[in-house]
Amino acid sequence: MSAFGVKRTFVARAGLAKMKAKRTAFQGDAAMKIDGACHCGFIAYEAEADPEMTGICHCTDCQTLSGSAFRCVVPARQGSFKLRSGELKIYVKTAESGTKRQQAFCPNCGTPLYSTTVDDGPKVHTIRVGTLRQRDEFVPKLQYWFRSAQHWTDDLGSIPKTEKQR
Repeated sequence: MSAFGVKRTFVARAGLAKMKAKRTAFQGDAAMKIDGACHCGFIAYEAEADPEMTGICHCTDCQTLSGSAFRCVVPARQGSFKLRSGELKIYVKTAESGTKRQQAFCPNCGTPLYSTTVDDGPKVHTIRVGTLRQRDEFVPKLQYWFRSAQHWTDDLGSIPKTEKQR
């Protein structure tokens, strides 16, 4: 492994420990009210979330389920998620660890909205940041499952950009 790879792993682990410590203390004291919707507008929701908890997941499940190289997510404060309109479609996936997670999406346009546990009781909804109306305020603070990251995601800044589709 390259020295850069070692550094990436160390930084990711240090960041994850910091985020876990904050998650333990996360009671919504830094949370803000958020709302969002799917692409077609059939599903609308509201919740509370702390922008400092925003992360990027590089796991292969997120790559497949998002159709991209990673997924940007933020956990909502436990019990704060409220569906404002529509009826979700749920898919239950089994993670590498064996843990089952509900994946909620719009049955009309297919927009992924959140994941959560399958058990009963209060839930933490891990919201897909791209569905938030306030998405500009949710800047990722940590990347996790970095062992699965696509190698080219390290240097996105070097890829030429256009303002719109070319």
